[in-house]
Amino acid sequence: MLIALNKPYGVLCQFTDADGRRTLAEFVAQKDVYTAGRLDQDSEGLLLLTDDGPLAHRLTDPRHKQAKTYLAQVEGEINEAALLALRSGLRLNDGPTLPTAAESATEPDWLWPRDPPVRFRQAIPTSWLSLTLREGRNRQVRRMTAAVGFPTLRLIRVRIGEHALGRLAPGETRQIL
Repeated sequence: MLIALNKPYGVLCQFTDADGRRTLAEFVAQKDVYTAGRLDQDSEGLLLLTDDGPLAHRLTDPRHKQAKTYLAQVEGEINEAALLALRSGLRLNDGPTLPTAAESATEPDWLWPRDPPVRFRQAIPTSWLSLTLREGRNRQVRRMTAAVGFPTLRLIRVRIGEHALGRLAPGETRQIL
């Protein structure tokens, strides 16, 4: 079984939490599934869950280099120099990143409002970019955009390999396999 979930902002990628925070149990009714990869609590979008260990391994093992595509809203107007640096790979505190596909993007017309909303500063514009990575370190996209001078305000994963978020609303699931 393979399930796609549009993980809402503020939800942990686990089924229980001793501190009473929101978890996947609120959205996933199927039993005996576990996440194939993670999204941090502050990120939204596509999360895959499965009961198939070998499939989870293929989806998450760095040796398989599954492409993961994200839309990021960043503080400031992204420029070509920053995109070039992202494309070339960066040196982060845990080592160099692989080259990344990075392009300017527009805010998608299908995007749902975030609760709570992204902070708004009238004097500081925001912009969107699309990033496709073939690795997945902890908070990597956020660290990469900050390293080129454009902190991430909102991060949405829209694709993992051949599996796309599509039009799933936050909290909705779709069985893929």
